[in-house]
Amino acid sequence: MLSWIVFLPLLGVALCALLPKSQAHNAKWIALAVTVGDLVLASLMLLRFDVAASGMQFVTDRAWVPQAGIRYTMGVDGMSAPLVALSALLTLLAVVASWKIDKKPAFYFSMLLLLQVGMNGVFSALDFVLFYVFWELVLVPMYFLIAQWGGPRREYAAIKFFLYTLLGSVFMLIGIIVLRLQLDTFSLTELAKLGPTLPADVQWWLFAAFFFGFAVKVPVFPLHTWLPDAHVEAPTAGSVLLAGVLLKMGTYGFLRISLPVLPEGFASWQFAIGVIAVFSIIYGAAVSFAQTDVKKLVAYSSVSHMGFAMLGIAAGTAAGLNGAMAVNISHGLTTGMLFLMIGMVYDRTHTRQISELSGLANQMPVIAGLMAFASFASMGLPGLSGFVGEFLSLLGAWQSTALDAWLVIAAVLGVLFGAAYMLWMLQRVVMGQPSHVVADQPDASIREIATVVPLVVLIVVIGVYWDALLRFTDPAMTALAKVVGG
Repeated sequence: MLSWIVFLPLLGVALCALLPKSQAHNAKWIALAVTVGDLVLASLMLLRFDVAASGMQFVTDRAWVPQAGIRYTMGVDGMSAPLVALSALLTLLAVVASWKIDKKPAFYFSMLLLLQVGMNGVFSALDFVLFYVFWELVLVPMYFLIAQWGGPRREYAAIKFFLYTLLGSVFMLIGIIVLRLQLDTFSLTELAKLGPTLPADVQWWLFAAFFFGFAVKVPVFPLHTWLPDAHVEAPTAGSVLLAGVLLKMGTYGFLRISLPVLPEGFASWQFAIGVIAVFSIIYGAAVSFAQTDVKKLVAYSSVSHMGFAMLGIAAGTAAGLNGAMAVNISHGLTTGMLFLMIGMVYDRTHTRQISELSGLANQMPVIAGLMAFASFASMGLPGLSGFVGEFLSLLGAWQSTALDAWLVIAAVLGVLFGAAYMLWMLQRVVMGQPSHVVADQPDASIREIATVVPLVVLIVVIGVYWDALLRFTDPAMTALAKVVGG
């Protein structure tokens, strides 16, 4: 089943490529059918998932390059299964949100589907070389989505995104080669058993290499500068998948590889990661205040929110690691929804300037209401999904013996800053009389409302019934916390 989830979108890519030019507009129907099928398979996987088990499930293991010891090994646990489902859901919503794309539609939807192959593959691969192949595969379709369908500075943003993440990948590749030379295996499950036996100084250097590989993707300060440009210039679907799924690949790398394979290296880096996480929380929130472009504001807010995920990882406790996973899922839902709402407003007004977008509530009450809902969820309001991750990350950090209390207090200030800039944005954009670009614009269509309804439902369900998510993540996170001494 897992291989079908990963590679089904590749069938859609092939079908789109075979479409004659006169039928290229039908690519959206192919993409819709494939992504619906992928979401159904991912949902069946979650239904059949044994939540009481902490090990790998749905495992497939075949020889791939036996001469080099590289295997096609796939599997999921409570850490990766929710992320595969999140990828399937957001890609389907990205396809629906792209329904009016008329510039090279076959190429466009092929890139969305190829991106899904890479994302699903990263969260499913259990061989380090296979993981790296999927990790690099993601760069190509996202580069073309930004460079071909982006804004006025799309080429600059696409190149910056590609070079930053490729540079991080080079450090990761060095780490993979050194691990192979030291432990004679690419299997992630074997590395988790053998890695802790490595000398502490070797673990320190390997952790450093993987830190730069994964931290660029999260991203954390000061490796974040590619993110605002990529978000602002990317088309709506690109922003949704970039914030909703691609950033999670970075935190997933820490949880899947850095912590279990290199626990002594993590212990040496633990406090520094906590400091970087809190600085990212404060910095991202402060810079959001200075933005005049609402999309750029949400982009910088991602730096702040992903800082909470990194704080939970730095804690190393079961609560903190569960919090990191909850932030991952919640940020994918809330920020994905915010970018969808911003895209709807931009399609009508052709501007994202906050100063030009007053009075949405009077002219477009449904869009304004949904944008306010997503903003409150992003603030971490109790009863919505954002609260779960932030609360558990802060609780885990407080329980951690490796982090100081002042770090937790500073992170709490970040929660206040986050609420402040979101309320500032809502007051300027939603309230007041409609501006000249907002006046006479239509409200959300049925298709647009249908696009965000699944996100609204999941944000409320996770926010009210925490066990809906934690029942999947807790066995794997508790086992990981024991490895790192949390």
